[in-house]
Amino acid sequence: MDVKTKNSIQLSRVINASQRVVFDAWTQPEKLSEWSCPEGATVEIADVDLTVGGRYRIRMKTGEDQYHTAIGAYREIDAPNRLVYTWAWEEIPDAYQSLVTVTFNSLGDSTEVVILHERFPDEKTATDHEMGWTSCLDKLEGLFA
Repeated sequence: MDVKTKNSIQLSRVINASQRVVFDAWTQPEKLSEWSCPEGATVEIADVDLTVGGRYRIRMKTGEDQYHTAIGAYREIDAPNRLVYTWAWEEIPDAYQSLVTVTFNSLGDSTEVVILHERFPDEKTATDHEMGWTSCLDKLEGLFA
């Protein structure tokens, strides 16, 4: 069930792959590059230091000379069950920092992915991220269709 409030969103999707495979798609740069941007965009850079306190950087190209770069640090890593990490935009320093919790629930041959993205400054920001995550999840689902 997908839920949105003023300051958070929660989305879920069942992916046709094992829990470990989906966790790896979320944490390995070469796999992140295949799905971790909305439709119409491409990932140019995906850097991951998958350690608690380690940082990640995902640079998305959304148009000619238009970039959005998600950056943050891992707060919790419980492979292959759960990830918690901060989220901010490199192009908007000090605007806000939000928190993403991703839970990977094993369903045997498939995995339910639940994203809780919280601490948005306002409802519009939450709505924009909901659209972005929905598009990303569509692409992730398509990788394993």
